[in-house]
Amino acid sequence: MLHEEVVGRIRAILLDGEIPPGARIPERELCERLEISRTPLREALKVLAAEGLVQLLPHRGSRAAKLTDKDMRDLFEVCQGLEALAGELACERISDAEIDTIAAAHADMVQHYRERDLIQYYRGNRAIHEAIVNAAGNPVLAGLYASVTARIRRARYVTPMTPQRWALAVKEHEAILNALQRRDGVGLAHILRAHLRHKREEVLQAGFAETEGNDVTLSIA
Repeated sequence: MLHEEVVGRIRAILLDGEIPPGARIPERELCERLEISRTPLREALKVLAAEGLVQLLPHRGSRAAKLTDKDMRDLFEVCQGLEALAGELACERISDAEIDTIAAAHADMVQHYRERDLIQYYRGNRAIHEAIVNAAGNPVLAGLYASVTARIRRARYVTPMTPQRWALAVKEHEAILNALQRRDGVGLAHILRAHLRHKREEVLQAGFAETEGNDVTLSIA
């Protein structure tokens, strides 16, 4: 298995929540699962530590990084700026076909909202945000966005919402689509910033960010 593949597999395990934030990295089980030795595993963990996904513990292995309230605020703050810029650029560069695709994704998302299917709703929600970033046509921006949003993806797209908050989120997405269809870059940037600010507060209130906790070691399938 190539180094990049090992890094990618472990990154996916972390981002999918198989190893929760704060949990010890079960090195032996990962080696068996990926059919690799400890050396490539630890090299991969160093890369993921540089990405902020793993915390290396001197002489004590490593654990999945646990975001503090400040980490979460900082990451969402950067994400707000990136999505706002993406919205402005997308309004300048997006094609009519891309707008139609996003409008169709929005309609599907609203249907999932009506059915109270939160998992499918979040999948559609994420697809819309990523489509706007891609429509900006800036690979550097897309790369930065992918790196930042990866660290908050679980919190952003699994947090339970109250009926009132969910209804507000749908209204905000309707405004996002409307601004995109009108190619109003300034308006879209403003809406995206507010939308992500609301999501940040929702995530913090849900307790996804922590400041301390006990170490745990987890078995993974």
